[in-house]
Amino acid sequence: MDLVFAEATPSGRGGVSVIRLSGPGSRRAAERLAGDLPQPRHAYFRTLRDGREELDQALVLWFEAGSSFTGEEVAELHLHGAPVVARRVGSALAALGARPAEAGEFTRRAFLNGRMDLAEVEGLGDLLEAETDAQRRLALRAAGGELGRKADGWREMLIRAGALVEASVDFADEEVPDEVPDEVFDLLRRLTTDLEQEISGFRAAERLRTGFEVAVIGAPNAGKSSLINRIARREVALVSDIAGTTRDVIELRLDLRGLAVTLLDTAGLRATEDHVEGLGVRRARERAEAADLRLHISPEGHVDSALWRDGDILVRSKSDLIAQGDGLAVSALSGEGIEGLLAELHDRLALCVAGAGIVSHERQAAALRDARDALAGVSDLPPELVAEMIRQAAASLDRLVGRIGAEEYLDVIFTSFCIGK
Repeated sequence: MDLVFAEATPSGRGGVSVIRLSGPGSRRAAERLAGDLPQPRHAYFRTLRDGREELDQALVLWFEAGSSFTGEEVAELHLHGAPVVARRVGSALAALGARPAEAGEFTRRAFLNGRMDLAEVEGLGDLLEAETDAQRRLALRAAGGELGRKADGWREMLIRAGALVEASVDFADEEVPDEVPDEVFDLLRRLTTDLEQEISGFRAAERLRTGFEVAVIGAPNAGKSSLINRIARREVALVSDIAGTTRDVIELRLDLRGLAVTLLDTAGLRATEDHVEGLGVRRARERAEAADLRLHISPEGHVDSALWRDGDILVRSKSDLIAQGDGLAVSALSGEGIEGLLAELHDRLALCVAGAGIVSHERQAAALRDARDALAGVSDLPPELVAEMIRQAAASLDRLVGRIGAEEYLDVIFTSFCIGK
């Protein structure tokens, strides 16, 4: 592979800027700038020079092939955090034959060199995008190889079952223990149960990873935008006494006690002859229909019956002005009831992720479904077909971790990574 380099820290002024090199010749290129390199995985203070010109004073590290993140020779230059220093060192590396790395190229090389499986790569991508503690924990489990280890265990069960079936076919005229078929089907039943458990937790894990959408709906002037602003503690949405002020969907991203939640401030639901407002109302209904949960905002406790779903929350707004009845009472003016509303919202959403597993991507879930479906009804099949179904299930598990059939996903996955990772 080419020798590539990239700034591994965010561009701009900071305390330290780290430039990472990977590929054949990393050590030689680093030595051209820094002189003799330290022992592997040791940091030494060096003066970087481009010819006779001093570029910077930096910490230099070197990792031998097989012991680095990418699996290749890797050198790191820890520079002072002035953008001009990073640019100047980058120019010097380019003159030595290195090229700038593409987005996700370091991680892609780690995958291609067998340092990570595809599920770990997806977990690392999720970790880089994590906004809440719950997302961080889920991503760390995936990036740490938990799904790959499970897949290896399932594959071993299939190998054992397949070997027993093949033995019963190849040595049909020999003495084959009577318990062989029973052990095969016992293994496949246990495996199918494990797969079903992971598949059933997929939607919850996906929601944990991507976050929830909660639509704030109600009639015009019900207090929706005021509530959003109070929760945000800043003016996110325009507030006015004029009905129909909100015409587009305004989003507020929250970390709700570890859960990623997007509140959707929507247009007031009413019949209107104003074409633009009508478009806003239609969009409000569409987003509310698709949301995971709806907050029905009304001073009088009214709900939109067409949009009401189990788990929705009735919120009585303007509690400082209007006597309250059923539902949670809040005041955007005083803040009364806001914490209670957020606590109730968290508790209801937390129920949705209570059964979350480790599988959080549709690609992963599809591979597990294919493996499960391949094993469905095998007890009614002749041994030759049972062996073929086992091979198909094993191929599906190989796709799960990227051993086969990963090419179609690679560009999509790695281009979502930042430069330098």
